[in-house]
Amino acid sequence: MDMAMHPSVPAAYPDASLRHARWADLAAAAAEANAFFAPDMLEAALDHLAAHRGVRLIEVQEEGRSIGLLPVAVSSSHGRLPVSCVVNWMHDHCFFGAPLIRRGHELAAWRGFLAQLDGADWAPGFLHVECLDAAGANAAALEALCVEQRRGRREIHRYDRAMLRSDLSADEYWESHVRAKKRKELRRLQKRLAELGRIETRLLVDAADLPGWCQDFLTLEAAGWKGRNGTALVCKREDEAFFRASCAAALEGGRLHFLRMDMDGRAIAMLVNFRHGDGAFSFKIAFDEALGRFSPGVLIEIANLRAVQGESGIAWMDSCAAADHPMIDSLWAERRTIVQYRIALRGRGARRLARGAAFALANGAEHISQMMKGQA
Repeated sequence: MDMAMHPSVPAAYPDASLRHARWADLAAAAAEANAFFAPDMLEAALDHLAAHRGVRLIEVQEEGRSIGLLPVAVSSSHGRLPVSCVVNWMHDHCFFGAPLIRRGHELAAWRGFLAQLDGADWAPGFLHVECLDAAGANAAALEALCVEQRRGRREIHRYDRAMLRSDLSADEYWESHVRAKKRKELRRLQKRLAELGRIETRLLVDAADLPGWCQDFLTLEAAGWKGRNGTALVCKREDEAFFRASCAAALEGGRLHFLRMDMDGRAIAMLVNFRHGDGAFSFKIAFDEALGRFSPGVLIEIANLRAVQGESGIAWMDSCAAADHPMIDSLWAERRTIVQYRIALRGRGARRLARGAAFALANGAEHISQMMKGQA
């Protein structure tokens, strides 16, 4: 196995086209889909969101091709503990943390990741891996490797979030999984909204429309609570640039699923999804809060249900929502269990001792906290 550590993008790939081709080949054969680390979004994130974050790319190669790609960074703390550790890099707009690993090479990829971290003099403490699918290829390979190597591994958190995965048609799903009372109320809202103007729902198909759609989304989002709280994409220049670049790259690659609902030609709700493999990730939603009494956010999610269940190329969609999200949980019946792990790192001499102490300290502090809460 040829294992290559690439501490920075420019040094690793002076030729951007070569970099993209390598990552695209890996993404196409990934054992576990992750649109956030596929080239469309990862390159946009590196270009616009990685500055001053100390992001490093760990790549594992075998026979001249990439079998694993893991973006990481160093965190100066671990939860409330002032203990430095390595984390899988997840920026503010990244909602799934599984590294890209080539199908059939899951153990080899993780063996390479951990070997490089063990040998890296910049890597403190332990590895904190966030936002994995508990039933996914990464979690399974990581668990198996830690058992094989007798390496410390501790699950430190898990929760369920809504997921759409069904062979039913949209109508069958709607009838089977949404309560009759809620269906009746939503039909009433759709009818009342239609009384105010002509309602049209459509997917983006023409690349020439993308800049206008992006601007409409940004304007709609900024006019709502995110704009008031300073968390809308337009509040930071780098966030807006990342959004536009991600959408453009994904559209070019056939992986953008951009939906809008208009009233008399004006956007009142928009939803952005990114596809990878046979699935998709729901990224951002925005709606006109002045029409809140008609629940436009819920109505566009109903339109999204119909679009996804009618799309032969999308077998599932991750909501990327928080746990117990009242809106999407009431519409989607399936759940995805998201977990995070603390993984011991090794090394030589004093580095090995320091890493072992950090791992033990974090485990001990967590155990004490659980005891105080009556959970241990």
